This record gives sequence, structure tokens and C-alpha cells, in this order.
Amino acid sequence: MAKSLRSKWKRKMRAEKRKKNAPKELARLKVALCNEGKGEISMKDVAEIATVVPAEKLKEKAVDMVEEHDEAGRMDMDSKRNQKTLLDEHGQYPVWMSQRNAKKLKRQRMVKKGQQKQQQQKKKKKGLAW
Repeated sequence: MAKSLRSKWKRKMRAEKRKKNAPKELARLKVALCNEGKGEISMKDVAEIATVVPAEKLKEKAVDMVEEHDEAGRMDMDSKRNQKTLLDEHGQYPVWMSQRNAKKLKRQRMVKKGQQKQQQQKKKKKGLAW
């Protein structure tokens, strides 16, 4: 696709526009990153937009969060879902599972239930002697 004359012309014009605007964009980027062409980033401008935090404090927080997570062990959500059937406590399948897969799992559960009932009935019948 994209082989028509119109699309070729559009691509050609976009390429020329990029060539024309490239020096302006580069200058604009340099001004944004540099402080008056010195090559240093101005923390004063950045401080107005966001709070500046030293890297050491961030590393300490990250280590603390990892330790807390290890103490807690599993997340609460993991324990509420049955790993074998993928059902939660309310009998709902996960959001990411398609309807087709949910129906397939349900069928498998029902077949197993039916087989178990048949086996129980057979055992009862064998026990009775009429």
C-alpha cells in the first residue's frame, strides 16, 4: 500500500519539511536542556516544575519498600484466587480471560463433578443387596 502518486508526494514534502525544521528543533532542544548555552542544566527551572530529590534518598526508599514487601510475603489478591480453577471468592474469572476459555474451564469442572456423582452412585448401588 501507499504507492499512489499522492502518497509519494506527501512523503516527499514531509521529508523536506523535516530537513527545513531540523536546525530549529535542535536549537530549541539545546536551549531547553542548557542554561544560556553553558551546557549545564538549570535546577532553578526544574525546581519550579517538580521537587528535586537526591539519588541517595530514592535508593534508601527503594530498599525500604523491598524489605516491607518481603515481610508481607504474598499480596492479598493472590490468596483470594484459586490457582487451579482461576475463580475468585465470588466465582468470577479474571478480567483478562476470554469467555471461550471460561466456558471451557466450566465444562471441565462440570464433567469432573458428573463423574464423581456417578462413582458415588455406583458405590451405593453395590452396597445394597435386594
